[in-house]
This record gives sequence, C-alpha cells and structure tokens, in this order.
Amino acid sequence: MAERKPIESWLTDMDGVLIHEGVPIPGADAFIRKLRETGKPFLVLTNNSIYTARDLHARLARMGLDVPVENIWTSALATARFLDDQRPGGTAYVIGEAGLTTALHDIGYVLTDHAPDYVVLGETRTYSFEALTKAIRLINDGARFICTNPDETGPSTEGPLPAAGSVAALITKATGKDPYFAGKPNPLMMRTGLNVIGAHSETSAMIGDRMDTDVLAGLEAGMETFLVLTGVTTPTDIDRYPFRPSTVVDSIADLVERI
Repeated sequence: MAERKPIESWLTDMDGVLIHEGVPIPGADAFIRKLRETGKPFLVLTNNSIYTARDLHARLARMGLDVPVENIWTSALATARFLDDQRPGGTAYVIGEAGLTTALHDIGYVLTDHAPDYVVLGETRTYSFEALTKAIRLINDGARFICTNPDETGPSTEGPLPAAGSVAALITKATGKDPYFAGKPNPLMMRTGLNVIGAHSETSAMIGDRMDTDVLAGLEAGMETFLVLTGVTTPTDIDRYPFRPSTVVDSIADLVERI
C-alpha cells in the first residue's frame, strides 16, 4: 500500500469532536490554536443546516474556540454550492432556517412556492405539516428534491430529535421520489469544502466521531481519516462496519502534535 503524503490540511466535524452538548472537549482549543498558528488550511464541518457560519462562529467563540467564519463549512453551504453549479440563478421552495435560506440567497437563488426548480429540505426547529404538504405537491408537480443531510436524528438535552433524514423519508413515502443529499456522508461536501480552502484530498485529513458519516465521507473523498471516541461511535462499534478509519484516537487532544 502506498504511503500517504504528509497532512497539509485538516477537516474536522464539530459536534462530538470539538464540542459536546455546548461544552468544548478538552484539547479542542489547543487544536484550533495550533492550526491558526501554523497557518495550515482547515475547516470545521457540520451537517446541521440551521445556523449560518457567522452564527456558528459566535457560538464557538462563546465557548472559547476562535474559528473564523471562513473556516466553517455547513451542509447548507455545500447544498448551495451544489445548486449554484447545477442550475445557477434557479428557484427553490425551502423548508429550513436562516443557515439554509441565507446560503441560497447568497448564490442568487429566488425562494418561491410557485413552480420552483427545487424543493430543498433542511433542519428546522418546527417542521410544519402545511409546509411539508406544499413540498410534497411541488415535488409531484416536477420540482427536484434536495435535502441538506441524511441524519435521521439530532441531539438535544431532552433526547434525540427527528432530523432532516427522517422528514425526507416522509416526503419520499408520499411522492415516491428520493432526495439528493448534499451533506455527509456524500463526499461532495468534503470535496467542495476542500475547494474552498484550496486543498487536495491526498494531503488532507478528516476527523470525526461517527463511522457512518464522518469516516465514510473522508474515506470516499480520498482523505486520511481519524476517528475520535468522544462522540457517537464506541470502540465496539468499529468492527460492525466494512471499512475502517486510518487511525483511532481517544480525543482531539491526541492530534494536536500531528499538526
């Protein structure tokens, strides 16, 4: 097996790697600080499409993690980049929050419920039955179905919440149309992110806490992969998958010296 090239760029998931339930994971601040001191290109990724990069910058800053806006990459931004490439200046009916609507406005999309080119589904705190009914009818009338990410549940202090993937399944059941998912584990999210920071997969690494999204996306995008054990995946889970990360470490703190 060919030896990998030295890592010049880093992509890392946010929840479960840098933070957990609103609290920084020990070593996260040192990791971000080392990246900024060395000037190596990096991105913090999240499949959550609710927040804009500016929102996430402010939230992370309150936790003591100084991540510039331009170093944050969300499934909403990846979705917008995909749509801008596919159909520049198009129209969309959107179910989602500011992270998604802002990303689409920024690429010049018009948001409408009148014969849109796409129905775009993202995360929202309140999924409206009326909005879902409208989406179903528009897809049946010919709109293409896009979803920001396939996550079936999301975390909350009260327990798991249904996420975009679960709601997408409802729409699929009603329309017979599967969505195109732009977020992880689609390597599109990684490749568009690498393009944003001018990096190449051969010299880039992906850090994540989930085998089924982070590690799989990094693997399929051709990157070295690191699994941390501070989030969803446990050591006993790893052997359940037909693929493996390049390296397993206890936490992000173990990777500071690798930068």
